[in-house]
Amino acid sequence: MAIQSTAGAAPEASSKAVVEQRTRGYLRVTVALQTAAVFFQAVTAGLLLSTSYGETLHSVGARVMYGAAMLYLLAAVLAWRPGGGSPRPILYASGFLVLASAQVVLGVAHVPSVHVPLGVLIFGLSLAVLARMPAARTDRRTAGPRG
Repeated sequence: MAIQSTAGAAPEASSKAVVEQRTRGYLRVTVALQTAAVFFQAVTAGLLLSTSYGETLHSVGARVMYGAAMLYLLAAVLAWRPGGGSPRPILYASGFLVLASAQVVLGVAHVPSVHVPLGVLIFGLSLAVLARMPAARTDRRTAGPRG
């Protein structure tokens, strides 16, 4: 009887570990997407000063960057609630969304004296969060057999 209850608990624990690994992977992907979008904004800011199509690219990039920040918040909530992870990424993602909102408002209002440094700050913070995130790895001891 004790063997059956132990055998029944192992797949349940390993399935929880797989869900946690997946949600960490989703979080890492969304932060990487956000970081790439912010970097794209820096590149298009330079194009904004030197080409006729720079404004269009920067405008499109702003929408993508804002969407990436919202996607990061969604992934953080899903990693916390159904995934059983820490609620800390929700705080980070909410902060990024607030900063992205301020960035959009400052860009539309044409306040480059605050818009540009805030963009540098957002890129640095996003890169720092990405660097501190653990890589999504599957632990073969807890994941169980595939198939």
